[in-house]
Order: sequence, then C-alpha cells, then structure tokens
Amino acid sequence: MRKVQVGDVVCIHLVGKTSSGEVFEDTYQSEPFVFEVGSPEIIPGLSEAVVGMSEGEEKEVVIPSDKAFGPKDQNLVRTVSRAGLELDVEPEPGMLLSLILDTPQGEITIPARVIEVTEEEITLDLNPPLAGEDLYCSIKLVRILNE
Repeated sequence: MRKVQVGDVVCIHLVGKTSSGEVFEDTYQSEPFVFEVGSPEIIPGLSEAVVGMSEGEEKEVVIPSDKAFGPKDQNLVRTVSRAGLELDVEPEPGMLLSLILDTPQGEITIPARVIEVTEEEITLDLNPPLAGEDLYCSIKLVRILNE
C-alpha cells in the first residue's frame, strides 16, 4: 500500500487540541481537510505527521509549538489608542477582533485578541491564537488524492 510522501495531496480527518484539552479543530464535524504535504501554507508539524501514513491509518501526534505556529512574540503585543480603532462593539479582554489593514499589496485581515481595555487604550495580542501552544492531534488519513 502506498504511503504519503512530500508533495502528495491528502485528505485527512483531524481532531486538534491544546495542552489544556481545548478542541481548536474537529473535521469529523464537517468536511475533511485537504492539503499538499510540505506546502508552506501548512504548519510543518502536520506535514511531517502524515508522511509515511497509508490510507485508513490513524495516529496520535504532538506537534511542538516550533513546528506549529511558533513561540509567542512579545513584539506582537501592542497597545493602541481606542480612538484609532473603529469598532462596532465594546471591546472586552479575551475578545477576538479582525483588524483590516491597508498595505501596498491590498487589504489584509489580521486576527487580534484583546488583552486589556482602559478608557484611553486597548492592548492587543497579534500573535496567531495558537502561538506558543503544543498541539495534540488525532489524525486519520482518508485518501491520497494524487494517486
């Protein structure tokens, strides 16, 4: 039976949890996840985890943060003036915002988590939500699509 190699397009089911047990992804509740193994758009640890798997195979893996979304970067925690943000809701700690920025390449959307709110300022964490987290994943290889 053929095994997954870098460059293959695969279809997997995945349940991903943080170290605290919080589920951040469960494709069994929706469509399977399809991706090219080794693609720069995919976290390296997920590509590495499926290499060598056969169709129908299941496995449990721990993807360390440096092979997932990287460590938390304190330079990405910023305090901004409340007047500088146009918000439709009253910000609260823990809230996730989607900031739209104009760049020379066009508009980009950046997720930001509200850390602290004062009368004058809002402290935002611009790190990916799972930065600094080791990921605990149950993976089932459904199909290798490019056979």
